[in-house]
Amino acid sequence: MTFISAKEAAVKWGISQRRVSTLCAEKRIHNAEMVGNVWIIPADAEKP
Repeated sequence: MTFISAKEAAVKWGISQRRVSTLCAEKRIHNAEMVGNVWIIPADAEKP
């Protein structure tokens, strides 16, 4: 599985990086994981 950063997901989905992080924390992005202090998101994840 390939992952992208929250910043890359924000650009891809046209929303802010903070919003992506919030969605991850709320478990609304399937299979998103916290690694250290950075969210990683599957590259094929859809915008919730």
